[in-house]
Amino acid sequence: MATTTRRITRPIIGGLTAAGVIAGALLAGAPAAVAETALQPGAEPTIHTQEAFDPEGDFTSRWTRADAMQLKRISDPDAGSRENSMPESVTMPTIPQDFPDMSNGEVWVWDTWPLTDEAGNQYSVDGQEIIFSLVADRSLGFDERHQYAKIGYFSRPAGIPADERPENGGWTYGGLVFDEGVTGTIFPDQSYSHQTQWSGSARVFKGGEIKLFFTDVAFYRNPDGTNIKPYDPRIALSVGKVHVNKAKGVFFTGFDTVTDLLQADGTYYQTGEQNEFFNFRDPFTFEDPAHPGETYMVFEGNSAMDRDGARCTAEDLGYREGDPYAETVDEVNASGATYQIGNIGLAKAKNKELTEWEFLPPILSANCVTDQTERPQFVIQDGKYYLFTISHRGTFAAGLDGPEGVYGFVGDGIRSDFQPLNWGSGLALGNPTNLNFAGGQPFAPDYNQHPGHFQAYSHYVMPGGLVQSFIDTIGTHDDFVRGGTLGPTVKIDLDGVSSAVDYSYGDGGLGGWADIPANLDVNKGGVLQ
Repeated sequence: MATTTRRITRPIIGGLTAAGVIAGALLAGAPAAVAETALQPGAEPTIHTQEAFDPEGDFTSRWTRADAMQLKRISDPDAGSRENSMPESVTMPTIPQDFPDMSNGEVWVWDTWPLTDEAGNQYSVDGQEIIFSLVADRSLGFDERHQYAKIGYFSRPAGIPADERPENGGWTYGGLVFDEGVTGTIFPDQSYSHQTQWSGSARVFKGGEIKLFFTDVAFYRNPDGTNIKPYDPRIALSVGKVHVNKAKGVFFTGFDTVTDLLQADGTYYQTGEQNEFFNFRDPFTFEDPAHPGETYMVFEGNSAMDRDGARCTAEDLGYREGDPYAETVDEVNASGATYQIGNIGLAKAKNKELTEWEFLPPILSANCVTDQTERPQFVIQDGKYYLFTISHRGTFAAGLDGPEGVYGFVGDGIRSDFQPLNWGSGLALGNPTNLNFAGGQPFAPDYNQHPGHFQAYSHYVMPGGLVQSFIDTIGTHDDFVRGGTLGPTVKIDLDGVSSAVDYSYGDGGLGGWADIPANLDVNKGGVLQ
């Protein structure tokens, strides 16, 4: 029987999240019974209670090294060259190389998020579905896109089944949200070499007003790419209004000013002075049904320690007493793992306009586990809060390894002692990956790696358990293609401390290309319904 869900996300975008609460949506399909898998010898995962705490309290859950060690324990040590070593139940089906381009060659596309309300419902406007994406001009190399990213938007008619749409999803690219120069005005130092926009989220209100939360970024670099000073990322807000008519299609007014909301504080969230390579981005706002009238924001951060002085504790390692496979704190701190200290942050709005915010302690730390906890989001189902984030294989700390993809945790509230999903590993949806071999880089995959190793990233979980992501690189060392468009939508089912890919969805688990369906509409009178 289907179960009623609510979802808090992101930011799903780099953003996306970047990145609400899925209210009244159905997570249909069979229970997510994770197939049994042979665990390799290794440390046992940390014991987590899932207990909830006051959102404004100071408890921070830990994704520990003991937890992350389970990723190697569930990997098949006998998987050969170019084979997948991870369990099929948590592996995204392989995407074919002959994928369609949703922008028809106009722009590179990556982190993407829909138009949502405070509960994560995805809206069409007068019959038009709308999404926001990070985009860059195709004259740039695909790997140059990050420092030139802008927020663009796409639209398409709502209510058409995926198998009746054009192969590329049927989207029309509408252009950029901001005029040139608008987002650069908030930086006191105007000497930046590059000014860009990274992932966020878009909240719709009555009358078609949109509050666009995003990461506003300024780089200060020399011509050779070295830093003159650390880059300056700020969580920001711009307000506009969406319109639909036959002559112009979907278009916006407003988005001509930007409000600076949050900058990393150095107390909970690492700053550029503490580490020039810090992460602070991907805002998504939501209302928690357990705390009516309060609006919260989740985002990616790093634990506030100096880069060269960072140290991890026994609690960060999380080994059970007497575990013969346990590392020592001194071993981990000497390994270089202290450079990976990602966390998931929380903030609370101080006014109804959502223009003033205060930091709260992070809800999850990943000290000595991974450096990136991008586009965090929650799914609330059967009274449980499922926290999801995305991470790269290359950002795991020394001594750890895991696929590119979605990692998930379950607890009883937005601040909980979160238990990692699936054998205690945290892996919820990974790319096909062989942990017996190196990964290489998206522009140069390792010879022995599975062709799907870099196929998808920047996942966003939608109503009904649908998951969308963008295509990065598909293929082997001697035969690969780069992406820059959204991939096929897949579906995951949640069941207690497990998740599983629904291989009955679409064609062997792969649904429509760039399929991001709305479940509610803003009608011509501007009423949310």
